[in-house]
Amino acid sequence: MLSRFLAVVITLGAILFAGWMALKRDDIPYEQLETIYASSDSRFLALDDEKRIHFRDVGPRDAPTLVLVHGFSASLHTWEPWVADLKRDYRIISLDLPGHGLSRCVDNGAIGTEQFVDIIDRVVDALKVERFTLAGNSMGGGAAWSYALAHPERLDGLVLVDAAGWPRSEAESKDRPVIFRLLEIGFARKLIKDLDMSSLIRSGLEDSFANPAFVTDEMVDRYASLARAPCHRDALLALSAGEGTEATAQGLAAISTPTLVMHGEKDNLIPASHGENFAAAIPGAELKLYPDVGHLPQEEIAAESVADLRSFLATRVYPSVTSETTPTN
Repeated sequence: MLSRFLAVVITLGAILFAGWMALKRDDIPYEQLETIYASSDSRFLALDDEKRIHFRDVGPRDAPTLVLVHGFSASLHTWEPWVADLKRDYRIISLDLPGHGLSRCVDNGAIGTEQFVDIIDRVVDALKVERFTLAGNSMGGGAAWSYALAHPERLDGLVLVDAAGWPRSEAESKDRPVIFRLLEIGFARKLIKDLDMSSLIRSGLEDSFANPAFVTDEMVDRYASLARAPCHRDALLALSAGEGTEATAQGLAAISTPTLVMHGEKDNLIPASHGENFAAAIPGAELKLYPDVGHLPQEEIAAESVADLRSFLATRVYPSVTSETTPTN
């Protein structure tokens, strides 16, 4: 009887191992990823011989500068609809944070908001940009308001798009999409680290839009492929396991930079109430809530959100800049 039981256990173990091996995916070299996801506007800031930060720098060099920072597991590609419109009138710098996109990892043991703030500062320093408006989505929004607190003298404006950092209630934590709750479990992180995550990535992306039809095979392939860059999976799992920087009303009250808060009312990742809290805590902040919009307004309602951004910049930040053309979709 015992021998039969052991045989069953061994057989099941072999089947599970075979399934795991079938789903296992190797890293994709940066050079291969760059042939697909870099563009003629791509540039790299070398931190040392091996560590490089990918960014794009477009638009008139004598125009006011906007710096755009993406969210968790995303890349600078999320800003392409905004960049296409804004580059007529502004200098636009978009970057891949360490462990994301085509950027190398810097130090996964220290990855998080403080590192991101430092990288933003190093990129603008390298480009000799003294003052700029900083926009961040999700995790990038958390880096943006943290940057505003650390370097207020450098910012003309601050734009928080479905920004992370407001403390979650217990109920809000339980309501998050399954992929994010799964990544909080240490054993699950180790088990799925090297596996094909395409189905979970698709599910997570569909949860990021109020209209899941925005999620395409090309988008899923891009997220999945860039996550397989060397060390990126370790970086994403380290971020999932780490303690994020939390905002407080008292701390945010120190921000004097003109601020625009944008938030989709159907955001399944970060509740719209968090956007309202940011706007209430930052003195003079302007709030734009979007019905029937999810976590990525810069993609889901590109024309409307960029028009609101232009209005904010024209009235609160750079009143001398106007556009003679109609914003594009």
